[in-house]
This record gives sequence, structure tokens and C-alpha cells, in this order.
Amino acid sequence: MKFFSYESRFSQLLMKLCYCCYLNLLWFVCSLPIVTLGASTAALYSACFKIHQESEGRSVGLLFFRAFKENFKQATILWLILLGVGIVLGLDGYILYHLRSSASGAPAIFWTLNLAVLIAAAVAYVIVLLYVFPLTAKVENTVWAMLKNSLLIGTHYLFATISVFGVHFAMFFVAVRFFTPILMLGEGFCAMVSAWLLASVIAACTYDPEDETEEQTDAETEPEEDAER
Repeated sequence: MKFFSYESRFSQLLMKLCYCCYLNLLWFVCSLPIVTLGASTAALYSACFKIHQESEGRSVGLLFFRAFKENFKQATILWLILLGVGIVLGLDGYILYHLRSSASGAPAIFWTLNLAVLIAAAVAYVIVLLYVFPLTAKVENTVWAMLKNSLLIGTHYLFATISVFGVHFAMFFVAVRFFTPILMLGEGFCAMVSAWLLASVIAACTYDPEDETEEQTDAETEPEEDAER
């Protein structure tokens, strides 16, 4: 009976999977206008971070929509910037690939070098895309700082970056190649796992004034307790 109790690991895992399905549905519906995809993704990560912090007592939908409203402006700006950059990179890649395939000799070397630079830029773009919305969900900063910090953190913590990318790639590969219904978990599952992987990384790279205030309060109360003794 303990196996099916609320406190058992099996029940907690099952509940997390239910959260994934529900959040994936909310994320998909709120992303349909395309323009709101950034705000929807930031809200998804915000809800996942809070679930990992044992905030299940509150409604998951309430967590999602509250974060959607709070991060809407900045997340939308970030998404539109990244969407524009992604379109430019895609067009450049298409053009350079065909120029490289149709050239020979010295021009072929030139276009190959350009293609290599573009691939490096694409890798940096993917790293920013993986980190910018989790960062938006956890910290407050300017748009430029979000983009810059996403790249810096992503390149510094390469294992976490590769792991997060691997989670998304595995979901896509399994859905396309083996089991399409897994899309019911979709981005909800990817964000839940990614939030677990990135929580300590983001905590190590960010500053929370509330934590320092709590530490100062604890330090002030300790001498008072010693004096009473």
C-alpha cells in the first residue's frame, strides 16, 4: 500500500508527469499566436521551478498564468529578437550552403569558412535559446543582460547545456521516430527536467537580495539568543 500512497516516489513521479501534461497543454495553447511563445515558455519554466521548490500546494495553472502575466513584456521582446535572428541565420545558412555546393577552388574555401562561422553563430544562438527563458523565469534584468548572461552561463556550464539540449532532442527524436503520443508530455516534460538540471546552475550565477536579508536576520538573532542564555 505504501507504493500507492501520496508520499511514495511512484505517486510523486506520477503527479509530476500529470503536471507535465497539463503544463504542456497550457504552453501549447498560449503559444498558438506565435508572438506569445516567449511569454508562454517563460511561464512554463517559472511553474516548473516552483513545482521543484515544493510549491504544489498552489494551483499549477495559477502559477503558470501569473508568471505569463508578469514576464509577458520582456519575454515577448526576447522572443521576437530571437525569432528575427533565427530567420536571418536560417536564410544565411540556406544561401551559403548552395553557394558552397556550386563553387570550386578558392571560392569554395571562402564559402566553407563563411559556413563554419555561421555554424558557430548557430551554436551560440541555440545556447541563448536554451537559457534565456529559464533565466527570465528566475531573475529580473534588462533584455541585453538576459541575452548576454544566457550565452555566458551556457558556455561556462557546458555539461548542463548539453544535458538540456539532449532532453529536447530526445523528446523530438522519440516523437518522430518511435512514439508520437509522447508529445502529450512534450515541452512540459522537457521544461520540468530542464528546470531540475538548471536550478542549481542559475542559483550559482544569480544574486537574490532576499537570501542576504535572511542571512543578516539570522546573524542578528544569534547574538540575542546567546545574550539571553
